Order: sequence, then structure tokens, then C-alpha cells
Amino acid sequence: MSISKTYAVFGLGRYGRAVAEELVMSGADVLAVDINQNNVNNAIETIPVCKCADVTEPEVIKRLGISNVDVVIIAMASNLEGSVMAITLCKEAGVPTVIVKCGSEMHQKILLRVGADKVIFPEKESGTRLAKNLLTSGFTEMIELSDKVAMVELDVKDEWVGKNLIELSLRKKYSINVVAIKNGKEISTSVDPSLPLEKGMKLIVIANTEKLQKLK
Repeated sequence: MSISKTYAVFGLGRYGRAVAEELVMSGADVLAVDINQNNVNNAIETIPVCKCADVTEPEVIKRLGISNVDVVIIAMASNLEGSVMAITLCKEAGVPTVIVKCGSEMHQKILLRVGADKVIFPEKESGTRLAKNLLTSGFTEMIELSDKVAMVELDVKDEWVGKNLIELSLRKKYSINVVAIKNGKEISTSVDPSLPLEKGMKLIVIANTEKLQKLK
């Protein structure tokens, strides 16, 4: 499998290590970082690129080349101050997506306010599941409804622009049921299958997660 996005995982506790290992096993380019050398030593066998460093230091972020990373996962829920600083530095470096492990709803509000794109509660979403969702390329958001079915916000592909849902026959090809179309901030649940799709539109669909892999 070819994975185009690059990832960095900050914090190699059980959750962060699970995310990093799943990404590595799926062929993704992953940089893992932890301030504890023992954690780095324990992870190096399954995560080839591991560094011992303090990601709350601006020079460290620069030295690690985080500005070239597409997605950063910050798995340091026990260190709110460190998480806040890491988010700030990543966003200043131009990282498009920063996902943060969170310990409480109060912390969630703080982390979102300082720039986190998504906050994860470990008890609700395992590291392995997060990694699998991230690897489902082209999906802006993925919500698992069951082990086999998910609701997905899917970018309209370039080759779909100008065509309508009847021509694309997504249900027949991919077992996808389009339930809404998102155009900017407007969401329409009255889907007109003859409407030509435009660049920038998103399709909100319900589909079998295994069939979704065909869209990669």
C-alpha cells in the first residue's frame, strides 16, 4: 500500500506507540518522538524512526523537520502544558493537522482553543483505530457506526468533478450510499442525483468500511 501522507507521533506510551506501530505496519512514513529514552529504546524495534527529544522546545521542532509533516499526533495526555506547547509549535511550523490525546473535557476545550484540529479521548478511541482512520486516505472524517459500517465525509475527487451521482454509480461500484452533500458551510440532505459535482464539495456517505478501501 502506498501512503502519501507523513506522520509524527509525540509520546510513546501505550496509546502513542499503538498509533505509530499501526501507521508503520501500513507503510506510512512515521517519526516517533519521546522525551524518555527508555520509551524510545522499547519502541525502536517496531518503529524504525524514533528520537529522544523534548517537543516543547522550538529548536527541537525545527531540527526534527516537523514543518514537513502532514499529521502530528500528540499523545501526552498527562502533560497538559507540554501538549499545549507542542500544538502551538506545530501550528507555527505549518503542520496541517494536529490530533491530540486528551485526559478530560476541560482539557479538550483548552486544546481546541490553542489550535488542535481534533481531540481524542483514549477510552473512547484506541490508538490502532485512530491510525486506521488516518490511513483511509481521502476521508475528511470517519465515524464508525459498527465494526463494518461507517459514516464518512468524503472529498469529491478531481475525476468526479462535472459528473453526477447517476454517472458515477457509487452505490454499485463501492456500496456507498450518499446521504448528504456539503458545499462550503451548507449541507443538503435532499440529494439530487442529477446534480453535477463541483470541486471543493464533500459527500457524506454511509458505507461498508472494507469497500471504502477501493477508493484509495
